[in-house]
Amino acid sequence: MPLSEGDPAPDFDLPASAGGRFALSALKGHKVVLYFYPKDDTSGCTLEAQDFNRLLPDFAAADAKIVGLSPDPVKSHDKFCGKYGLDFPLASDEDKGVLEAYGVWVEKSMYGRKYMGVERTTVLVDREGRIAKIWPKVKVPGHAEAVLEAARALS
Repeated sequence: MPLSEGDPAPDFDLPASAGGRFALSALKGHKVVLYFYPKDDTSGCTLEAQDFNRLLPDFAAADAKIVGLSPDPVKSHDKFCGKYGLDFPLASDEDKGVLEAYGVWVEKSMYGRKYMGVERTTVLVDREGRIAKIWPKVKVPGHAEAVLEAARALS
C-alpha cells in the first residue's frame, strides 16, 4: 500500500556518506527532506544534489535537514559528495528495504526494456515524524525550490 501524506514516515537506520549512519528517528523534532534518487553522478541526480546543496543554508534556516537516498554503496556516495562538494548525508540502501518501504523501488521501462529502479521522489517529514508532503516522479528543474517553500510553510 503506498504511503500518503499524514502517514508516519517509516523509520530507518542506514550507512551514510563520510563513514556515518543516518537514522530518521534521530531527527525527530526537525523537518526532514528525504529525496530518493536513482544513481550517483548521473546528469539528473547530479543537478538535483547540487540544487539541494546550493539551498542548504535556506533549508537550515527553515530547520529542515536534507538526506539523499539511493541504492548506491557508501563508497560511491563518498566519491559523489567529494566530486561535487555535497554537504549533506547520502544514505546507502543497497538491500532496497527503505526504497521499498517508501514505494519508490518500482518497475521502470526504457527503450522497451523493463527493469527495477528508483522513481525520483521527495518526501517532506514533519517534526513529529509524519509525512507532510510527497513529490512523486520529480522533474529536477525548480524542484529543490518547491521543497524549500513547503519546508518553510510547515510549522
